[in-house]
Amino acid sequence: MDDLRYPIGRFQMPPTVQAAEREPLIVAVESAPRELMKVVAGLSEVQLETPYRPEGWTVRQVVHHLADSHMNAYVRFRLALTEDEPTIKPYHEAAWADLSDARTGPIDVSLTLLSALHSRGVALMRAMTPEQWERAFRHPERGLLRLDQTLAMYAWHGRHHIAHIRGTRERNGW
Repeated sequence: MDDLRYPIGRFQMPPTVQAAEREPLIVAVESAPRELMKVVAGLSEVQLETPYRPEGWTVRQVVHHLADSHMNAYVRFRLALTEDEPTIKPYHEAAWADLSDARTGPIDVSLTLLSALHSRGVALMRAMTPEQWERAFRHPERGLLRLDQTLAMYAWHGRHHIAHIRGTRERNGW
């Protein structure tokens, strides 16, 4: 089950991300919407309703979750860049994935949203100074998170969920 749940492995939070390591992570964030569009291309409504693992989210819910999660990440970046260690509000991702728009809504809306979010986010990241990468926000459950760590987390997050969908396609012969 862990292979289905974590197809690329569990995320390991780095203590810091060095300047030379940032650009490949930014490229991963930048390419995630294109990779997601490729992996969902041609899926039928029935296929979109297929869970990626037993008792897991459907492919549709995974697509909407990526938009929801990365929208929160984008806001967290902006808060950390404009406030001193702001405390962010977490959200209940499973409850969001169970809302009707995530359960039944067309994925094109979230694909467009994710593409726009990543376009803005990548432009912002590429303009950040070394000092700005050290800025942080406070997560009520995870503690202080630096923006360089957050970049690493969301680069992994996109690859993680794209791998869920790719694995679902492969296991089902789609």
